[in-house]
Amino acid sequence: MAGLWELFTDFTVRNAVMGAVLLGILSGVLGTFAVLREQSLLGDALSHAALPGICIGFLIAGGRQLLPLMLGALAAGAVAALLVLLLTQHSRLKPDASVGAVLSTFFAVGTVLLTYIQNRQLPGQAGLDSFLFGQAAAILPSDLWVMAAVTAVGLGLVALFWKEFKLVTFDPGFARSLGWRVPVLEALLTSMIALAVVVGLQMVGVVLMVAMIIAPAAAARQWARRLETMVALAAVFGAISGTAGTLVSLLRPGLATGPLIVLAATGVVLVSLLAAPQRGLLWQRVQQRRTRAAIARGQVLVDLLQLARAHGDEGFATEQGMLDAVYGADAHPALRQLEREGLVKPLPPQHGKGTQWHLTPKGQAEARRLLDEGEE
Repeated sequence: MAGLWELFTDFTVRNAVMGAVLLGILSGVLGTFAVLREQSLLGDALSHAALPGICIGFLIAGGRQLLPLMLGALAAGAVAALLVLLLTQHSRLKPDASVGAVLSTFFAVGTVLLTYIQNRQLPGQAGLDSFLFGQAAAILPSDLWVMAAVTAVGLGLVALFWKEFKLVTFDPGFARSLGWRVPVLEALLTSMIALAVVVGLQMVGVVLMVAMIIAPAAAARQWARRLETMVALAAVFGAISGTAGTLVSLLRPGLATGPLIVLAATGVVLVSLLAAPQRGLLWQRVQQRRTRAAIARGQVLVDLLQLARAHGDEGFATEQGMLDAVYGADAHPALRQLEREGLVKPLPPQHGKGTQWHLTPKGQAEARRLLDEGEE
C-alpha cells in the first residue's frame, strides 16, 4: 500500500493520471452522443484533422505551449467538420466517403507540416511528434489547467443543452417540428466532439483518439437502457481506461501511452460485450439455454400427458426409456427439473423396467394448459 501511495504522489504520475481522468470523462460523455448519432467516423476525421492544426499552432506560437496547439487543433477540426458537411450536401459523395476524403487529406497535410518543422530544427520542436501517439509523461500542471478548462466547458454545455441534445440525438425530425435549429445544435455537438479530441491530443495522440470517443460509449451502451445512465457509465469507463493505460505506460518506460489507453478501453468493451446483463453474449447464451430447457420441459409434460391418456389414466406412469427413445436423447435432466417443480414424480423400477414417471395433479393441470395453448 505504501508503494502505491508513493507512486501516486510522484509528480509525473499524478499529472498524467489527472490528465487521463479528465480525458476519460469528457470523451466518454461526448462520445455517447457520437455513438448514438452514428457519427463515429466523424470523430476519426476530427482526430486526424487535428494534426495540421497542431503544427500551425506551433508555428504561430513558436513553441509547444499547449493552449495554442489546442486552439489550432480545434480550428482544424472545425474546418474538417465543415468540409465533411459541404461534401455530403453538395456532392454525390456519401457521408463515409466524405469523411474518408477529408481525413486522409488533413492527415497528409499534417504529416507534411510535421516533417517541415522537424527538418528546419525549429526551437521547441522536440517531442512534437509525440502528439501522434500520446505521451503522458510530458503533461505539466499548466497543461492540466488547460485540459480542465476545456473539460469544464464541454460538460457545462452538455448540462446546459441536455434536453436539446437528447431530442436531437434520438428524434431530430420532432425537434425540427418544434422549431428548434437542429443544424445549429448538431454543429454544436460536433464542435464539442472536437473539444474531446483536443483534450486527448497529448494523452492519446491524433491517430488513436477516435478510440477514446467510441470505446467507452460503446461499452456503456451494453449496460445502460437510459441516456443518463449511459453517459455516466461512459465517463467512468473512460476514466478507468485512461488511468490504467497511463499507469502501465509510466511503469513500463518505452511503451507509448496512447496505444495502452486504447487497449485498456478495448478490454472494457470486450468485457461489456461478454458480461453485460440482457445484451452480453454470455447472458444471451444463458438465456437461450434456459429457453430451450423450458421448451423441453414443457414438451416432456405434454408427452407424458398424451402417453397417459393413451392408457386411459392421466396418472399413468411412463418408463423413462420410452421418453429417451422419443427424444433420441437422455430425458433425465428435464424430468429431474420437473420433479423439483412438483410437476412429475418417479416410481421405483419394477418388473424389470427402468424408472417410471407420472404426472402429479399439479403436473396434469400444467400439461393440460400447455396442450390447450398448442391447439389454439
